[in-house]
Amino acid sequence: MTIAKVAPFAVEQWMDAHETHARYNIAETCVASISLDDLRGLSEDKSSEIWSSTTKLTYGSIRGSEKLRTNLANRYSAKKPFQADNILITPGAIAANMTVFYGLIGKGDHVICHYPTYQQLYEIPERLGAEVDYWRAEESKKWQLDIEDLKSLIRPNTRMIIINNPHNPSGAIVPKSTLDLLIEVAEAHDLIIMADEVYRPIFHSISPGSPDFPPSVLSLGYAKTIATGSLSKAYSLAGIRVGWIASRSTEIIEACAQARDYTTISVSQLDDQIAAYALDNDCIHSLLSRNIQLAKRNLEILERFVESHRWACEWVKPVAGTTAFIKISHMGTPVDDVAFCQKLMEDASVMLVPGSRCFGNGKDFKGFVRFGFCCETDVLEIGLEKMRLFMKKGYRAVPLADEESA
Repeated sequence: MTIAKVAPFAVEQWMDAHETHARYNIAETCVASISLDDLRGLSEDKSSEIWSSTTKLTYGSIRGSEKLRTNLANRYSAKKPFQADNILITPGAIAANMTVFYGLIGKGDHVICHYPTYQQLYEIPERLGAEVDYWRAEESKKWQLDIEDLKSLIRPNTRMIIINNPHNPSGAIVPKSTLDLLIEVAEAHDLIIMADEVYRPIFHSISPGSPDFPPSVLSLGYAKTIATGSLSKAYSLAGIRVGWIASRSTEIIEACAQARDYTTISVSQLDDQIAAYALDNDCIHSLLSRNIQLAKRNLEILERFVESHRWACEWVKPVAGTTAFIKISHMGTPVDDVAFCQKLMEDASVMLVPGSRCFGNGKDFKGFVRFGFCCETDVLEIGLEKMRLFMKKGYRAVPLADEESA
């Protein structure tokens, strides 16, 4: 008997193997998580309940409660009103992405995906029978995408372009000028644009007034756009497992809703109510202010570490999101990033993510490690201090990357 086999999800397997054992987890990609008491404390309305204990625990609203979807629609209505009916609620962004692909991608399709990025975004379309090409962002170009590269990848059967903005693992953004050109290309070829915007709106190093500031793809005037997101990363509520799919195209939303029927009837009513509370105007501004300030403070701490270790560390400083992609070298040659992360864990109980295993299929991004710098500030400070001591001693025992593939 042949059993269908999905490629290992490298970053999730690495996190699962190490995060419960690490004393200093500076690989986590969520802004430091909060409790329900913390959430209540951030709300301006102290009298409102996070959830009602009298609610009967039925399946609830299949597509998500009206309150939750309306609060989310308000987040996308800055330039043009967005309708709650154009949003589907899912168990996290990972389920949102999966639902989009399951509903819209199949055998014979061609997909172009931002690379490097979260493995699900290119692995699942390929698993569903599509051909996938990488739209490569290069460190030498500050992790920016080139529209001419995109044009060269388009085929007659291209159906979807996938981007991740803000970008995991680098913390770069796809700026407004590139998004505008992307829309032009997609319209010319009648393509769907799907943007995983799960790290939005953690913009810690760019002002909304900047011409490069990236709006959501939903605000760019092209109907065949999809945005996915969740309460996990930017909103510090990974434990409630609430994400969403949003599109101005009713046809796209209905296709995703049909696919969703086969995977998820609804999300927990308790989770839905907590998410609606967090996204309400009484709470969301304080929550995001807390998280953006934490990101700014922690990025300054990480930057001081990188600058004091320029003999070994090289990076493009993140602009947004919660992650940084840092290249570790010895005398100019990249280290074996997997061995580096393993030894750092063994010697100092500090957790990082190896770039070549988790973002490069073992071939690309030798020497790169991903930091998640939006943990509690004291965890980052102590973790970096442990790493500083490791760089004096244990680091020199780490083997170098294979020079042929580096």
